Amino acid sequence: MSHNILLTGVSGYLGGTILARIGAANLPPYDKLYALVRTDEQAAAVKQYSVEPLAFNIQDEAAVRDAVLNYGISVVFYLVDPFYSTPQVHFIKALTEIKKNTGRDVHFLHTSGAKIFSNHAGAPIDKPLLDNDPQLYDIQKSQKAPIGFMQNPVETNNIVIEEAERHGVRSYIFVPCIVYGKGEGFGNPISNQTVAIVRAAKAMKRVYDVNAGVSTWPVCHVIDNTTLYIELLRKILLGDNPGYGKNGYYLASPGSVSWQDLYAAMAASLAKRNIIEDDSVVTPSDEKIEEMAKALKRPQQFSPNEWVEMLIGGKCTFTARRGYELGWKPQYAPTHILEDADTEVELILQHLKD
Repeated sequence: MSHNILLTGVSGYLGGTILARIGAANLPPYDKLYALVRTDEQAAAVKQYSVEPLAFNIQDEAAVRDAVLNYGISVVFYLVDPFYSTPQVHFIKALTEIKKNTGRDVHFLHTSGAKIFSNHAGAPIDKPLLDNDPQLYDIQKSQKAPIGFMQNPVETNNIVIEEAERHGVRSYIFVPCIVYGKGEGFGNPISNQTVAIVRAAKAMKRVYDVNAGVSTWPVCHVIDNTTLYIELLRKILLGDNPGYGKNGYYLASPGSVSWQDLYAAMAASLAKRNIIEDDSVVTPSDEKIEEMAKALKRPQQFSPNEWVEMLIGGKCTFTARRGYELGWKPQYAPTHILEDADTEVELILQHLKD
């Protein structure tokens, strides 16, 4: 039996690039590809990729069930919101009915994020945290986020795995990191990671290092990130049984760079354009942190330090292994983000909305 696939988040940076690339990916046969949309304009854009648009409210359990059952959807790629789990559970329950009706395996991919595997969310950072570690689910279950709000996406990862296991659905936790490069979709073309560095620098007229000591973070070009999404889908369509559930974490990253190196590379580009006063990177005072937090539109539930450090700092030792087991081969080394910083800054400045 052939699968019907639903992509969500297609107007975004990551989902849009998947949508743009999937048609030329030479995937194994499947029946139909659908994309979740919210507006008529998005529906028209999706059709240009020979993909059928669907519009329904993912917060409404009945609407999700009707869409999944009416269109026979058996694979869902969820790229909407990693912080809350209600829509994901709606999809998992609906997929269960497809499995009962057809006897086929059904699949739900939840897009998470590297922050959920970092110090911000209470993940261990004293050694590499491998995405194929057989204890990773137990590690996540034990995490206590020092920033309270970050406990939500940790719990969402766990809920997706647990609900899917309970209902006989194969779940996958896909983990983007600092993704960079121009998105290829019809919607947002820029990352929400590197853009925060530029937004803060524009407001402050310089780049600040908000970390206590050298801190590293995994990085990935948007094309390599997309390739792992597609390779995982390929294995699903082939029936090759890629790791799922408690053994189904997938980090897209060829390696890590230090925030300090990233700040320096972007500062050089910003200074060249006279966006900042000079390319030196310095430690901010408490007053400067407050100004940065304001420029980065701090929500009230966060302190200035929490918000700024969560957006443009921190330590994450999450390390990719499982994607390589699928045969994923990234084109770009981790240092490419430093070499390409000038292009990234130019792209952000062209599309930055204050």
